[in-house]
Amino acid sequence: MTLQLKNVTKRFGAFTAVNNLSLKIPERSMFGFLGANGAGKTTTFRMILGLIDQTEGSISWNGNKIDYSTTAEIGYLPEERGLYPKLTVKDQVVYLAQLRGMKKQAALKELDIWLEKFMVPEYKQKKIEELSKGNQQKIQFISAVIHKPKLLILDEPFSGLDPVNVELLKESVKEIRNNGTTIVFASHRMEHVEELCESLCILHKGAPVVHGNLKEVKRSFGKKNIAIHADFDLLFLKEVTGVLKVRETAEGVHLQVESVPVAERVFREVAAKGFVRKFELEEPSLHDIFIEKVGTTYE
Repeated sequence: MTLQLKNVTKRFGAFTAVNNLSLKIPERSMFGFLGANGAGKTTTFRMILGLIDQTEGSISWNGNKIDYSTTAEIGYLPEERGLYPKLTVKDQVVYLAQLRGMKKQAALKELDIWLEKFMVPEYKQKKIEELSKGNQQKIQFISAVIHKPKLLILDEPFSGLDPVNVELLKESVKEIRNNGTTIVFASHRMEHVEELCESLCILHKGAPVVHGNLKEVKRSFGKKNIAIHADFDLLFLKEVTGVLKVRETAEGVHLQVESVPVAERVFREVAAKGFVRKFELEEPSLHDIFIEKVGTTYE
């Protein structure tokens, strides 16, 4: 089952929120959307879900339009949380599961499994408003996945969570993907996209500026990073042709260089000066690529 967007554009009056976006997201993959606020990520999700119509282009899931007939196959965690504060966790989750076509007993069984997994079984009878924001986020996540969707859309799933719960949620997302679900998620945190996704799209002002397999995107970027630790001053490397950036660290320097041949030149220069404790060639980070393509720091 493939999610496909072809030349999708969304305009609100004179403002273009998404501009000519084409994507193909294969079954059982994890796909990441990156972009600053206002880049068009949430608008794209809402079009995929059929909550708003695209101005131009087409969107299909397994070759068909997404509508009420596909409700049971899709899960959605919105960026704006939308739980009923006065309902208990049990009543809230079971109600939403039934909307997705689940029977009550099946939903209750799944809910118990998820509450155990998230180490909060005692929350079953608590009202949503009695929970912390982080725990409300867990319940919202459970509501999105309880019916075992084939396509799962997560809009900023890790926001508001402490590091322990981020890891808990990440492991759950990986497990869901391994069980055959296609996952599309937007995150402000580049390291999450880097760790979890095989492919990604960086949106800037509604248009895709980077799109493709993560490894291929990094390889095609060309520039490399080098971490060097040594017992002597390394700032002379600023003068080496092809060294683009030099940042001092506690133990040495971190460089960005134009290419692998430049890295070889840097290695020879450093080795000639004395003992080198560490010389590590690294792929560019998503942060490096984002700044290059968008021309601004990502917040």
